[in-house]
Amino acid sequence: MKLLAKELKKIITNSRNIVITTHRGPDGDAMGSSLALFNFLKKDNNVTVITPNDYANFLNWLPGNSNAIEFIGNENKCKSITENADLIFMLDFNDISRADKYGELLKKSNAKKVLIDHHQNPDHSIADLIFSDTSSSSTCQLLFEILEHMGYSDSLDKDIATCLYVGIMTDTGSFKYNSTTSKTHEVVSKLINYNIDNASIHDNIYDNSSSDKMKLLGYCLNEKLLIYPENNAAIISLNNDELKRFKFKKGDTEGIVNYGLAIKGINIAVLIVERGDVVKLSLRSKGNIKVNEIANEYFNGGGHINASGGISYVSVNETIIKLENIFKTKF
Repeated sequence: MKLLAKELKKIITNSRNIVITTHRGPDGDAMGSSLALFNFLKKDNNVTVITPNDYANFLNWLPGNSNAIEFIGNENKCKSITENADLIFMLDFNDISRADKYGELLKKSNAKKVLIDHHQNPDHSIADLIFSDTSSSSTCQLLFEILEHMGYSDSLDKDIATCLYVGIMTDTGSFKYNSTTSKTHEVVSKLINYNIDNASIHDNIYDNSSSDKMKLLGYCLNEKLLIYPENNAAIISLNNDELKRFKFKKGDTEGIVNYGLAIKGINIAVLIVERGDVVKLSLRSKGNIKVNEIANEYFNGGGHINASGGISYVSVNETIIKLENIFKTKF
């Protein structure tokens, strides 16, 4: 990593117009790493954060968020910015398809491209320089280590550290997932030394829910939870009408899948959410159950071994039946 970091330092020094982007439906790690890098680079460069689409409201307070542009609805502006970029950072995804429609502009760009990611099996053809570490808890942790190797520890500040902390905290499930290592805690301790308010950060992310969001959670647990004890599995599903009933907003289903996994004896949990014409899945597991393989094989998706996502092109009910058959076959 030291050699790659040295090369990256040269590339940044010789760049003027920089774009930072991430995957569709950005989560805490995606926005945390993107805005941390933005706050770091903006001092000496012309930098723009472009997200493929919108993201949860509970991330809008992050330092630098007002400078991020959503590609959907701002296509012409994003096209112009991307075409004029001489350096593009692609954070927290391993395949260009994860950038959705904005990925087409990324493919056409002649800018230098740098990929920073911690997911399995990165596509090495999409970037000129790749930082990939599947043992890292998050892209934010990896980014911090890169900044350290470039010798920029003294150049970081509270805003940058806050963004990095958010990404690490959310991608580790508040430090409870097995991706949390001694290195993770070491990095977090260094971030706290930048005078971040870690208690306030936790409140902004986890204790800032609307009443509609809490009612939706209650409905999911009381009415929509299916348990398959013979397969050690659980499913929660929501359709368009149910989302409308609870005045759904982006991010309202964040974390619901984990409640299925919190049940004693359940080793795999799936949340199915109908969004318009598409049915989206969030898969979580314990131990050696590789939900990324299930997502990839059956649901056009992927991700981490114990946390993945996918898409189904049949109805919610048909998706449930498909999952039930997968449970019977694999578990």
